[in-house]
Amino acid sequence: MGKGNKANTSGIGLSDKSRKTMVDALNRLLADEFVLYVKTRNFHWNVVGPNFSELHKFFEAQYETLDDTVDEVAERARALDGMAAGSMTDFLKLTRLTEASSHHSAPEMLRVLLADHEQVIRQLRDDIETAGEAGDKGTEDFLTGLMESHEKTAWMLRAYMK
Repeated sequence: MGKGNKANTSGIGLSDKSRKTMVDALNRLLADEFVLYVKTRNFHWNVVGPNFSELHKFFEAQYETLDDTVDEVAERARALDGMAAGSMTDFLKLTRLTEASSHHSAPEMLRVLLADHEQVIRQLRDDIETAGEAGDKGTEDFLTGLMESHEKTAWMLRAYMK
């Protein structure tokens, strides 16, 4: 799009429509990441059983990674000149994940987290394709890195469950 084209008012080479599409996708991802962060913290606080110490540390490492991820996703939305969702109301409205109670056994906690990471991975694959169609190589690359991180966490959860 050329200089002065109203369809590209941000100055970063993406049409307003493409930016809006990606900011919307990033806000849904942000909500998913935040709900997963809270769920992982919940499980960190409430895990019990013979593997308590190991799982407590395992979940802590995961929520620390998710804390960074939440910030990075919000900042990516802002880099595209959009607003980042930032309230529990917004997150619960936008998320595709469900909240979890504190009343899960350790094996259930692992299964719940694995299912959520796998759901986020599947959604990221779709969002990567959307970013490619929008011509947003930066977001496409960013989302690919997040997908790889979730894939690693899913692998670790599966390995722990065997």
